[in-house]
Amino acid sequence: MKESDAAPRALTVPAEGAKVRLDKFLASSELGYSRSYVQKLLNDGMVSVNGQAARSSQKLKAGDMVEVKIPAPKSLDITPEDIHLDVVYEDDDFAVINKPAGMVVHPAAGHYSGTLVHALLKYFGEGLSTIGGVVRPGIVHRLDKDTSGLIAVAKNDDAHESLTKQLADRTMSRTYIAVVKGEPRPREGTIEGNIGRHRFHRKKMAVMKEGGREAVSKYKVAQTLKGASVVLVSLVTGRTHQIRVHLQSVNCPVIGDPVYSRGVGRYPIKRQALHAWKMRLVHPKSGKKMEFIATLPDDMARLIKELGGDPAGYC
Repeated sequence: MKESDAAPRALTVPAEGAKVRLDKFLASSELGYSRSYVQKLLNDGMVSVNGQAARSSQKLKAGDMVEVKIPAPKSLDITPEDIHLDVVYEDDDFAVINKPAGMVVHPAAGHYSGTLVHALLKYFGEGLSTIGGVVRPGIVHRLDKDTSGLIAVAKNDDAHESLTKQLADRTMSRTYIAVVKGEPRPREGTIEGNIGRHRFHRKKMAVMKEGGREAVSKYKVAQTLKGASVVLVSLVTGRTHQIRVHLQSVNCPVIGDPVYSRGVGRYPIKRQALHAWKMRLVHPKSGKKMEFIATLPDDMARLIKELGGDPAGYC
């Protein structure tokens, strides 16, 4: 790769970054790259400290200037892929998909195949809205990779605009099932706390005392389990990782969450126990009120049973 093909980024090491290894500093920086990608940049000679070539293990000092030459983004040639889709509803204007845990919604760095978009292009062909561009055709809103459940997909631009407006004015409602550690107090309430990027861990979000974006979640404890609870959460706003961050902020993190919860290996689930269970919206064309439900996945049903609860009401 020629240096001219890479865009440089300069980072000044703050006081709290002193004595931190270079690879750890970069992985938790605002660049938002994984440790493996940071290591690749270092191996390719794309990182320098104060103008000098740098090693992964180099310990930084406050005030050091770290320069990273970031390769130009890989051009995306999205080829439709024959991936099974659980289509909950479909008509000429939109569809509702029950996304499995483990599936990324749209192509991004490190995820150039196997996404929901690849599957949608195979299933619907060119019958998707264009507002999201070539990378996100039809995508009205997103779910985290390891969150399962309902996601709305627009099949034309008019439907896309209608559904987006419903998200903005809160006509569209989304209710999630979460299995959390402990039990929120009170058993029913509202969590309000602006959400923004974590100061030090750039891949994490956090509740901010100042700044951030408004975030509001309503919750209700549905079942009390052994050291845990089944909680129904309704989104008023829709911020990145909102439910996971808000529940952590009241000391009830989502079980199995590798980012916001500790001791994930203690539970019989290999991802965060979070499922987009119910969606209510107004049909983009007819104006009819509609409701959709996605059955609780087997891994979450097993988890609830093993913790002494009954998942039957969500199946």
